Amino acid sequence: MAKTNDDKTVLVTGGTGFVGIHCILQLLQYNVKTTVRSLKRKQEVLDMLKEGAITNTERLTFFEADLAQDTNWAQAVHGCTYVLHVASPIFLRVPKNEDEMIKPAVEGTLRVLKAARDAGVKRVVVTSSFGAVGYSHPGGNTAITEESWTNPADRHLSAYLKSKTLAEKAAWEFIEKEGGGMELAVINPVAIFGPSLGPALSSGAELLKRVMEGSMKAIPNIPMGVVDVRDVADLHIRAMTSPAAKGQRFLAVAGGVVTLPGIAMIIKEKLGYKLPHLTTKRLPDWLVRIAALFNPVAKTVAPQLGRNKNAVNSKAKTLLGWQPRPNSEAVLATAESLIKYGVVKAE
Repeated sequence: MAKTNDDKTVLVTGGTGFVGIHCILQLLQYNVKTTVRSLKRKQEVLDMLKEGAITNTERLTFFEADLAQDTNWAQAVHGCTYVLHVASPIFLRVPKNEDEMIKPAVEGTLRVLKAARDAGVKRVVVTSSFGAVGYSHPGGNTAITEESWTNPADRHLSAYLKSKTLAEKAAWEFIEKEGGGMELAVINPVAIFGPSLGPALSSGAELLKRVMEGSMKAIPNIPMGVVDVRDVADLHIRAMTSPAAKGQRFLAVAGGVVTLPGIAMIIKEKLGYKLPHLTTKRLPDWLVRIAALFNPVAKTVAPQLGRNKNAVNSKAKTLLGWQPRPNSEAVLATAESLIKYGVVKAE
């Protein structure tokens, strides 16, 4: 019988999300609450848990709550020992004004932290991003650690990256000035891959879909770190329970830097995908930068070129005993999910 923690309750915000659902999957030895923007999505969460081999969900309760509103947050955090704040505001378009993205990210984080503090929560673990750590270190290959910060004044920074940076900074400032003894830990994941529990696509899966189906006819040489969603969830839980994690941030990165063409070649070699366009068409950096003047997709890609993405995971390994899967396993799990759910065809 699985070990239970009957006296502990954990709130996971954003239960329908890629990271959120994997956190719930690993947490059901506790009493778990989760927030969804609409209770109409409750069955979606239950179906994903069933896909993850969870059949007993008696320890899981749902609350309808939106990061942009105060409604139900007090009820959601009531009686919780821990909160994993995984949810992020959703944007279906690139805003004309960056404040449209930054303001909800900052205010949503503070809304959850204030509710948690008022409810007497012991510790909150916030899901931030590598974007808050590693986007102000161009060129070179100096190791990027948890001591590093992205400069929000960087004019090349996207609204999304700026929002993640400012939201995390706001969280640390809140704990210092208004936390009232509540503890904070932060997880900063790189590009998240791994198995899907349903047909909805994460950003990593969407990227691989374009590679595998051939809609990405040429691939820019973008460097990136990779991590498996199962290991991201595991790191959240370790940061939640370990005394050593109090007041710390942790980079969630599996191994060394890989490139987007390198990721594509993993799929080609391990799954037998032909991907003929990969062997002949690689976009040179100068062409991507020119395309960015006219193409909105290229505009989001161009700032990634030449960035130092050499993030290290020694802190998470040393302090928390974290042992992530290798890059190839995370990438292949995503590709296999795309095939499983019929998003791309098997070859």
